[in-house]
Formats: sequence, structure tokens, C-alpha cells
Amino acid sequence: MELVDRLSSLNAENWEALKSQIDSKGLRVVALDLPTSHVVLAAQGELVQSMLAAINGMMLEMLAATARKDYTDRRRQAEGISKAKAGGAYKGRPVNEKLHEQIRAWYEAGKTKSEIHRLTGAARTTINKVLAA
Repeated sequence: MELVDRLSSLNAENWEALKSQIDSKGLRVVALDLPTSHVVLAAQGELVQSMLAAINGMMLEMLAATARKDYTDRRRQAEGISKAKAGGAYKGRPVNEKLHEQIRAWYEAGKTKSEIHRLTGAARTTINKVLAA
């Protein structure tokens, strides 16, 4: 597994079902953001392995719960933004007209997009968007 955050889209019930499947097959979760999960694979001795497995279980539960909360918060925020946009209350960040004019002027003066990026500090996506319009 890459990161425990990949489990964040699971609700508590599905997370419990997945854990049961993992446990029933005798599998272990090893994740990049759970360093102790790597250590248990190389641990010597039954006591050390048992202790590390318990610690990993607790850490995995905390990381999954945190990731799940973050996921639901982001979904709720996105829903709120969509609703506000539909109602005309959310328009996003205002366009920086001065920066856009500067980008166009540099481009017309023969500067490359990379040079414009260095000169203005504008994101390359912003530069491409301005020049495409």
C-alpha cells in the first residue's frame, strides 16, 4: 500500500469489513506513512513482533480515522462551494488583471513562457491560460 490516506474514502463500516478480511487472510498492512509497519517485517522474536503488530494496529486505526475525517471534510467543503456557486455567492479568486497584462506584454516582447515564469513568478498554468485567451 502506498499511503494510509488511500483508505480515507472508506466509511467506518467498510473499513471494519476490510480489516476483517485482512486479518482473516493473515495479511499485514505496510504503508509508506506508517514506518513501524516496515519494522515488524524484520523484527526478531515473537514478543517483539506481537508488540509491533499491536502498535501498528493502533497507528493504522488513528491514521485511517484521521484520513477519513479529512476526506469527509473536503467533500463537505466541495459540496458547499458547488452550492454557493450555483447560488451565485461564490465566484472564486478574482483575476489578477495586472499580472495578466504583464504576462501578455512579456510574451509580445518575445519572452518565452519559461522566462515569463521566472520574471513574474506566475504559475505555468496561469501563463498558458492567459496566453490561450
